[in-house]
Amino acid sequence: MQTDYDVIIVGSGPAGLTAAVYADRAGLKTLLLEKMFVGGQVVNTYEVENYPGFNRILGTDLVAKFEEHVKSFPDIDFKREEVVSLDIMGATKTITTKKNAYTTKTIIIATGATPSYLGVPGEERLRGMGVSYCGTCDGAMYRDRNVVVVGGGNVAVEDAIFLSRICNQVHIVHRRDAFRADKRLADNMLKIDNIVVHYDSVVEEIVGERMTESVTIKNVKTNDTTSLQADCIFIAVGQTPNNKLVEGLVTTNDAGYIITDKHMGTNVAGVFAAGDGRANVLKQIVTAVSDGAVAGYGASVYIANL
Repeated sequence: MQTDYDVIIVGSGPAGLTAAVYADRAGLKTLLLEKMFVGGQVVNTYEVENYPGFNRILGTDLVAKFEEHVKSFPDIDFKREEVVSLDIMGATKTITTKKNAYTTKTIIIATGATPSYLGVPGEERLRGMGVSYCGTCDGAMYRDRNVVVVGGGNVAVEDAIFLSRICNQVHIVHRRDAFRADKRLADNMLKIDNIVVHYDSVVEEIVGERMTESVTIKNVKTNDTTSLQADCIFIAVGQTPNNKLVEGLVTTNDAGYIITDKHMGTNVAGVFAAGDGRANVLKQIVTAVSDGAVAGYGASVYIANL
């Protein structure tokens, strides 16, 4: 079977970059495609302190190290092209970009996910400087401080519980009068002394010059506004997997995340998925890197058995 590449990886976040390294080390002819910038959501993370080997490192600096590492493998082709369609059925698969069409034996989907934004004043300007979308990622940087969590589902409640163990006070803001989270989980949260619940409330503004200083909330029933002193706001109102390319082509769960086996293989032979766009229990840099390594290895095993 003659193809342009052995493996084509779509997406250059931590999962895609790691997959490229492992694929190249396995002797596979590898193409890495990225439509925008290297690093995925890590680029928008001001500081990372839970990636092994670095006590604290700027998100942009960590991405630079990832990219430098990948570029030390000269046989990895890295092209900035936007993928517009996939033909994944059959032994030879075709990826079409806005510029070219490439054939390959395997594909690794590593397009990640996009957090849902509030769209309020201050959010974009202070993103990464006291505006976060992952409590378990960034919470430790706000030890002994006051923080705000926004949301009413399992992720928001879990973030609030996690943060309550290390932060001085946790305000959780929810637009309804009851949480959507699992009842037992929500009940456990409500028993924690340093969590303050603001029902029927929405965020109006995130205030601060260089860093977040306070969060203005409004009660949707009374229209009263309150200013909450906080060093960080953790927004947990959902995220969207960037999986439109494979919509209807591979099996996903109800939320649109790609379902894989332990080798990161999808239900389509030769198609793998890694990173935040995959259905998993934890979405962190370290788990994305792990996914990428397994997917790269899985692709090499698949090709060896052709």
